Amino acid sequence: MQTLTIEDELTIFTAADQKPHLLAFLNSADDLEINLSKVEEMDTAGLQLLILIKREAAQADKKLRFVMHSKVVLEILELANLTTAFGDQVILAHNEE
Repeated sequence: MQTLTIEDELTIFTAADQKPHLLAFLNSADDLEINLSKVEEMDTAGLQLLILIKREAAQADKKLRFVMHSKVVLEILELANLTTAFGDQVILAHNEE
């Protein structure tokens, strides 16, 4: 399994730079994990990027998990009502806070 940790921001200011790196990560293995524990700021552009990566992984028949969601990520997912779309781990982590 390959793991990628996203650090700092997932915002409109960083999404264009992050996109090619995330797409390249999808080609690195068939079993992938994206660690979101170090995301300190996220907006809807960051959310769109995560949705894109999730969709691209599904189309390529790759296994992709999002893990260790930071509080900021959980808040955006909850606001957009997308916690279930990003896995049960999100709901469990959110309920433990």
